[in-house]
Amino acid sequence: MRYIIAFAITASIAAAPTTASAFQLFGMTFFGKKNPNEDVIGEPIDYKVDIRTVPDERGLRSAVQGASDLYNDRKKPASGAAGLIAKARSDYKSILSALYARADYGPVIHIYIDGKEAAGLPPDTELASPAQVQVVVTAGPDFTFGDANVVNAAPPPTTYRDKVDSPKSAGFARGEPARSGVVLKANQLATNAWRQQGYPKAKIAEQTAVADHRTDRLNVNMRVDQGPHARYGLVSVEGTGRMKPGFVAKQTDLKPGEEYDPDDIKQANDRLTKLDVFKSLNIQEGDVGPNGIMPITVKVQERKLHRFGVGGTYSTLDGLGLNAFWLHRDLFGHAERLRVDGAVGGIGETSNPKDFDYSLGVTFTRPGIFDPDTDLNASLLGQRQVLDPYTETSVEARLGFTHTFTPELTGQIAGSVKRARFKDDYFGTRDFLTIGLPGELTYDSRDNELEPTQGFYIDGTAEPFYEIEYGNVGTRLTAEGRTYYGFGKNDRVVLAGRAKIGSLVGSPLDETPPDMLFFAGGGNSVRGYDYQGIGVRRGDDEIGGRSLFEGSLEVRTKITNSIGIVGFADAGTVGPDPYLDFSQPLRVGAGVGLRYFTGLGPIRLDVAVPLNPGPDDPDFGLYVGIGEAF
Repeated sequence: MRYIIAFAITASIAAAPTTASAFQLFGMTFFGKKNPNEDVIGEPIDYKVDIRTVPDERGLRSAVQGASDLYNDRKKPASGAAGLIAKARSDYKSILSALYARADYGPVIHIYIDGKEAAGLPPDTELASPAQVQVVVTAGPDFTFGDANVVNAAPPPTTYRDKVDSPKSAGFARGEPARSGVVLKANQLATNAWRQQGYPKAKIAEQTAVADHRTDRLNVNMRVDQGPHARYGLVSVEGTGRMKPGFVAKQTDLKPGEEYDPDDIKQANDRLTKLDVFKSLNIQEGDVGPNGIMPITVKVQERKLHRFGVGGTYSTLDGLGLNAFWLHRDLFGHAERLRVDGAVGGIGETSNPKDFDYSLGVTFTRPGIFDPDTDLNASLLGQRQVLDPYTETSVEARLGFTHTFTPELTGQIAGSVKRARFKDDYFGTRDFLTIGLPGELTYDSRDNELEPTQGFYIDGTAEPFYEIEYGNVGTRLTAEGRTYYGFGKNDRVVLAGRAKIGSLVGSPLDETPPDMLFFAGGGNSVRGYDYQGIGVRRGDDEIGGRSLFEGSLEVRTKITNSIGIVGFADAGTVGPDPYLDFSQPLRVGAGVGLRYFTGLGPIRLDVAVPLNPGPDDPDFGLYVGIGEAF
């Protein structure tokens, strides 16, 4: 048996004080001043809490539980009687705010401690241990909007780029549920519409919200003050050390005299963040002068110049792998990066160092070489890889450029020279000297790179090359598309699909470097099969092909906020000719996976079996990694 394991605003609150306490609605404070949380220290006291709602409806009960500190902290002792009473008094306001978010502006809230209303208890009350706490919430009627007006709304934009959804589209309209969050969203949309048209100081100047309990309607009127129209002034930079302030200002691409646009500010922030040299970064918009000029100030704090890291991997298939890197940030004051990477692998799979995998590479990056969105990249990589289809010993140099056209669209082109020796059982030992011009174009609208639920990913590559030893001219082409569709509450279920095709034209199979041929199989290809285990069969040997097809389908379901399961099926084939004719078997694998969601992305564990394996294929594969398979 062979297997694979691989890593990678109005309300009635009964008995509650209404003259000393404050509460907030739509970001405004009513009936008093906003007080900080009380810091009460006393002898710890245990308590038990029971929450009851009228009606006994799941959504209402969940809202109350989520807003109640008494409930959420029930497993921890309170800081004495005074601390428990303070926590209860805070809950009146927290629960009220949660009910406002549900368009409930007439609830009755009781919080009892040992049978007495908490709002009337002095801090030195003697309580039982454990104290008995009961929260009883009676919902009022659901309110809808009566008046829902925006005075001085922005005019229709003249360009598509300045378009902002209307408050009405967010539910701020007569007859719609009067949730407090809708009002806050309407505030944001109304001001953003002006900001998109060059008015950076737009704000809500006045707002009224009146709940009419006779008609169960909430009447909201807001007035926008757009402020002055603005154009960019000079960009000044504060906080730099080694970094050159002029380069930082240039990378923002905020040109003096151009109309203000919040999208420009965001893009400037993204450009500076991408430099990876700042520990903190803040772009501040100054006051707009009488001439309409608004200065911009960029405040930064630089990271340490050097970074060093080590890591490792292990699999029953490939053995132990160790890797390390050293990084120098900002070599000459323009955020240049010099990185050295080294790795050794295959330890344990074999005890002979001659059969280990080795790599050593140096990469230099110069951001903003021609304009803020173009980077210069240069690299030199030497490696020895011992793979099932072949063994490679090579050195490669590359020089090229990466350009960001839009936040979603990027492209790169480079020139490369590679000297390599390949050894395999079918062709023996061959030497190659290849000059290439690889190019790539990528469109990525995914909402999250590691855990996508919506969007598309499309990637196309073209690499024309000339192989000097055999005198062959060829081009290697690939195209890959991925799509995602999430549905259900918070996109708890996601359908994901991927397809990839490839073609190698102009160079015969037996005179082409094996690393330019196509293989399939592995954790990010066709699961259930060995890495590069699917190729063109020649006798007992598997060699690379000149055409490729891969496809994958997944159903991803979140069981809890931290645990998910996945069902998947993969398929792939490799052909000997440039145009895929499916003369080789279509290998299919299927399986299930477990996901553990973390702040760094989901940890992935997939188990797959090959459904139509070949004679040398494993019985199953186990794959571990970070991020979804695609």
